[in-house]
Amino acid sequence: MSVPLVKLPSLDFIRGFVAVGRRMSITLAADDLCLTQSAVSRQINALETMLGVRLLNRGYRSISFTPEGERLFRAAEGAVQQLQEVVDTLMQPGARQPVTITASLGVAGLWLLPRLGALQQRHPDIDLRVAATDKVLDLRAEGIDLAVRYASASGAPPMAHRLYEEFVVPVAHPSLGIAALDAATLARHVLLEFDGPRRPMLRWPDHLHELGLEEQQARGVLRFNHYDQVIQAALAGRGIALGRLALVGPMLADGRLVAVGETGPRRPTGYAYWLCQADEAPRADVAAVVEWMLDEARSDAAGMTSSVTA
Repeated sequence: MSVPLVKLPSLDFIRGFVAVGRRMSITLAADDLCLTQSAVSRQINALETMLGVRLLNRGYRSISFTPEGERLFRAAEGAVQQLQEVVDTLMQPGARQPVTITASLGVAGLWLLPRLGALQQRHPDIDLRVAATDKVLDLRAEGIDLAVRYASASGAPPMAHRLYEEFVVPVAHPSLGIAALDAATLARHVLLEFDGPRRPMLRWPDHLHELGLEEQQARGVLRFNHYDQVIQAALAGRGIALGRLALVGPMLADGRLVAVGETGPRRPTGYAYWLCQADEAPRADVAAVVEWMLDEARSDAAGMTSSVTA
């Protein structure tokens, strides 16, 4: 259960603590806040007394977080940063407000960032802010306009637009010269594994089972905790990856990657990429970005279908 508002520490204490944490210096934090060093020290001491825990380890000309201090700083710094951005917007009502979109690190790096040039050409007057994170953020609470989510049809948020069905195909750099995905290929090559949340057909054991190769041993396995790292390793010729067609389609089209042998299951995984919006009736620039993203998805659809059925 959350602490009542009346029991929350003073914003002055939190602001002082965040300033110290950002600088890792009471002296520099005092300069940022236009306060004396002793005043900032008193704020930190008062916060520690109120919470009943030590937040900082104080050494000779150095400070560091305690585990409790690190935990509080991570939460407080994000909240203060959001407050700074909102206050800045309110104090400059005529300033151009960016459209903020959040997506996973893989989607942001492999799908969104390579296309930003097209958005800038189409809408040069729109500023975009990309918040790349694998966390599922509350759009309204975080002040975010749009999000790309990965979910099943039943798990898709309300008012979400379907961008792509999820298809998975084994891919590798053409220099490896892999003609088929079979026991001999597995014995000679390394598998590039996404060590993230378990999703349908995104782990090699699931995919090999579907192909009847679950008993075969690969030469080795390289594991990555971010999907874009998996694809970067494939582009570097380090092994065979499971390519999410919505993200690697352009790389297959221009030859940076090739599909390995059989393209695996010809059916979708049951998951898809969805574009979600915070407001049912968004402002004009947000609506323009939504239209652009849907157009991008539609223009990719024919190429993606041919890649799956080829």
